[in-house]
Amino acid sequence: MTEQRPAVVLGEDGISRCAWGSSDPEYRRYHDEEWGVELRGDRPLFEKLSLEGFQAGLSWITILRRRRTFRAAFHDFDIDRVAEMDDEEAEALMQNTGIIRNRAKIQATISNARIARELVRDHPGALDELLWGFAPTEPRARPRTFGDLPAVTPESTAMSKALRARGFKFVGPTTLYALMQSSGMVDDHVEGCWRAA
Repeated sequence: MTEQRPAVVLGEDGISRCAWGSSDPEYRRYHDEEWGVELRGDRPLFEKLSLEGFQAGLSWITILRRRRTFRAAFHDFDIDRVAEMDDEEAEALMQNTGIIRNRAKIQATISNARIARELVRDHPGALDELLWGFAPTEPRARPRTFGDLPAVTPESTAMSKALRARGFKFVGPTTLYALMQSSGMVDDHVEGCWRAA
């Protein structure tokens, strides 16, 4: 029989957190201040969408530790500025050791910015509305264990389908469920965590 890891851990500071949120100081800050907190706005959500795409196949801590460099490399995820990036800038990013140097993910971020730019050009807030339009409307039971947390949901699957239909890349249902968790569309802080509402 394998031993299950606890869902909640008492931190050195005396605060009970989701176990993953106690494993590293950067994770602790992210867990306490960002994860599950409502995030609104086209630019912040474009950043989140981009970083979640870069995270695919990697650990989130890898992205968190490089987030400052990602922001500098991608012009603070300003949709218009990223959409204007050319092949020369994309190639320069392949030499930037401070980000994930994956050509497909870099190109996807630029392509996604171009799609987002068209979306928000005449209707600022349209990306926010599109993404938040898939937030669940029915409450669900608070997760008690990590096993209670889904990797995908009908909502993240529908969001993925809608974004792919518009041409977005690196927007699979698992990636988008992670976006839903991190941007507060769902609250997956486990029972016993101080952040559990």
